[in-house]
Amino acid sequence: MVKEISLRIEKGEFVGCIGPNGAGKSTTIKMLCGILHPSSGEVYIGGLRPQSDRMQVVRRLGVVFGQRSQLWWDLPVKDSFDILAAMYGVDAAVYARRVAMLTELLDMDDFLLTPVRKLSLGQRMRADLAASPLHDPDILFLDEPTIGLDVNAKKQIREHLSMLNAEMGKTILLTTHDMDDIEQLCTRVIVINHGSLIYDGTTGELRSRIGPPTVLTVSFAGSFAVKDAEEGASPFQIAERGRTM
Repeated sequence: MVKEISLRIEKGEFVGCIGPNGAGKSTTIKMLCGILHPSSGEVYIGGLRPQSDRMQVVRRLGVVFGQRSQLWWDLPVKDSFDILAAMYGVDAAVYARRVAMLTELLDMDDFLLTPVRKLSLGQRMRADLAASPLHDPDILFLDEPTIGLDVNAKKQIREHLSMLNAEMGKTILLTTHDMDDIEQLCTRVIVINHGSLIYDGTTGELRSRIGPPTVLTVSFAGSFAVKDAEEGASPFQIAERGRTM
């Protein structure tokens, strides 16, 4: 359940949304998309209500749900792109340029003609992220787009999202459990817990509220002496030396 959430996102912002599982992050995005209808309160996208002005609003949105693909499972990736372009009425020449650009940016040449069901998770996420801006939306809602990905895939996706925001002016709302996503991409972060908005500000302000870095104390089952340990050695360095002596 979502309650007591009131926020305004300006054009061109890159906003991160964090919180524990079940906090209401995905529910909030689904209400912003018009998938769910709020029982009270109002949602507006550029002055339009997603629930009543759905056709006009969805043309302005690109959406990625990390655990649910918008691509057709048994079709090659390119065929899914073709269908989405036709649904949104994208001009053929414009569509060809966008697909070529996105294919290069997200390194999709090797799997563009591969059925979606045969893709790895990282490949599918890149394909989904390419599909979302095909119709040139103003706003992107991304629900955990880096979930389960390896370091290289995350890096590639972050670079793509940064380009969409910085160079193409897309407004982006990103939900994630990965604080590296927040620190590397977002200029603003909101925290949702138990369906309520409990923080809205910069990552620096959030860090100052949390406090200094955690100090880890390591206890050893047996006693040992560490010789010639330089000043300031970390507990892990000391532990490793003690283990090998």
